[in-house]
Amino acid sequence: MPSRRRVPVAAGHAALTAWAADPAASDRTTTATAVRFTLEELGIRAPGRSVEVRVPPFGVVQCIEGLQHRRGTPPNVIETDADTWLGLAVGTLDPAMAAGAGRLRVSGTRADLTAYLPLFDDLEKKVT
Repeated sequence: MPSRRRVPVAAGHAALTAWAADPAASDRTTTATAVRFTLEELGIRAPGRSVEVRVPPFGVVQCIEGLQHRRGTPPNVIETDADTWLGLAVGTLDPAMAAGAGRLRVSGTRADLTAYLPLFDDLEKKVT
């Protein structure tokens, strides 16, 4: 069952578009909304609980079908900062390059989002 949206699609899309236009000029509220929106979108496109994606301090989502964890630290974790996550979500940053540069920390055998990224390679695309 996909998670429900907490960020309205229009507000999330507007925040993501504003961030993509000029990441350096994006304020904290815009960045937070864009991160939460894209994490929700990932949860909808890849439902499940086998991988946890963390973008502190803005949000976290569990996604991808498979074995799920119930307590403690999950075995499959992806953690990054907001700018890296949003760059991955819009396709301006390559996951392998981000991991190689230490900007994307990945642990676990199932912690691979390459099949789902970018989430928005065309920001004019309608989202669900």
